[in-house]
Amino acid sequence: MLDPLGLPSHVAEIYRSMLRQPGCTVNELAASLGWPPELVRSGLDECVRLSLVKPSWGGPENLRAVSPEVALQALLSHQENDLMERHKQLNEARVEIARFIDDHNAAQQDLRSAVIERLNGLEETRSRIEGLTQNCSRELLTFAAAGSHTEESRRASQPLCEALARRGVVMRSVYLDSVHNDPATVEHLCWLHAHGDQVRTAASLPSRMLVFDRAHAVLPIDPDDSAAGALVLHGRGIIVALCELFERVWEEALPFVSGRPQHRERGFGELSPQEQAVLRLLGEGLTDEVVARKLGVSVRTGRRITAELMSRLGARSRFQAGLRAAQLGWLDGPDDLPDYPDLPAKGRARRRITAAAAGGL
Repeated sequence: MLDPLGLPSHVAEIYRSMLRQPGCTVNELAASLGWPPELVRSGLDECVRLSLVKPSWGGPENLRAVSPEVALQALLSHQENDLMERHKQLNEARVEIARFIDDHNAAQQDLRSAVIERLNGLEETRSRIEGLTQNCSRELLTFAAAGSHTEESRRASQPLCEALARRGVVMRSVYLDSVHNDPATVEHLCWLHAHGDQVRTAASLPSRMLVFDRAHAVLPIDPDDSAAGALVLHGRGIIVALCELFERVWEEALPFVSGRPQHRERGFGELSPQEQAVLRLLGEGLTDEVVARKLGVSVRTGRRITAELMSRLGARSRFQAGLRAAQLGWLDGPDDLPDYPDLPAKGRARRRITAAAAGGL
């Protein structure tokens, strides 16, 4: 039981025997314990080292046991002091470990923030967008990939637009064609257009997106759930790619003028941009729900457009609709389709029509 004090059990037994038999010799101790004299002598040496026994006042060659109130309490105090010192060292080590963790986290944060920053929830996202808008000095590019906009969203965007216009920031925004179905959103876009925002519309958009000064881009974490938060991208490579994507969509989009839908000139029987988008999105394997979201319309409206398109093409399936659209030249197929010399001529022709349809989809 005294091992925690650094007192081995055989040494404790020798000390106990000396307390019971003061003034006994080594041989007498060995006889009472039944141990070899050599073991008793080594145990006595350990007792001396631990200050359990001391030379007798009557003769230095004789040993006497020190009172346990003094000797054992001294051992206990020594162990307590060692424990306190060890506890102090562990606390200092804990503090140093915390510094290592902080340094590592800071380094990781710097690395992550150099490319990507995660925003959790609507409040954090809106706050970050407000900050980026306030610091925007040259250009703001926007994909507004939603149909109608809520009153809260419209109200929040107007002060930001006014602030950007006062600073001379060039604003270009692409909305969905389906915004024309919502008078409140149309009125809002007219307001934006009157305050300097160059607005265009497209049949579909890849995702919501904001690009500030071609340096920071904000994209949703989950396109289907804006409440999930957003990602802020800072890397030059990804920003350049996103800006190129914006420019391509911008070139194909139609100007928004006084809230009136604009239409491209097309020949008899050709597809509208919205119909082309439906075929392309369905060909990508997207569900009716995702197609409707990308068009900014209800699922019911999206299914109606698909059904009307299939009826117009005289197709019984979506794949057949793609084939017939490609055969009519309504969809552009790939320019460099691979040839398959091991297939017969009819098989190669069918392969090219199928690939053209898939490419158009």
